[in-house]
Amino acid sequence: MSRALLEAMDRRMLCAVTSELTLAEVLVKPMIDRNASIERAYRTFLEASDALRLVPVSQAILIEAAKVRAETGLKLPDAIHLATAAGAGCTSLLTNDKALHGSDRIPVRLLQQLA
Repeated sequence: MSRALLEAMDRRMLCAVTSELTLAEVLVKPMIDRNASIERAYRTFLEASDALRLVPVSQAILIEAAKVRAETGLKLPDAIHLATAAGAGCTSLLTNDKALHGSDRIPVRLLQQLA
């Protein structure tokens, strides 16, 4: 399924949106492993393009994330991702994180459910 999503992005059939927080999350493992090539690959993939919009972590997103946390008890990074997607007008949030499933702010779809 991930390959189909990436191909849809390449063909501009969909535009993905993610928080800049994603970069900090995905770089941890390559940095621990001192794997510069994987680190570069993530940095390259997460550059803004016609197919991928990176949203900065703004004060408005942080306030909305605080509301999400107060209502749901989600961890701060998850609340930021949810607030980012909702604020960007996304039609759904695609994730592997089951903790995000069931939000009433935006439909959350698990990758495994799309296969």
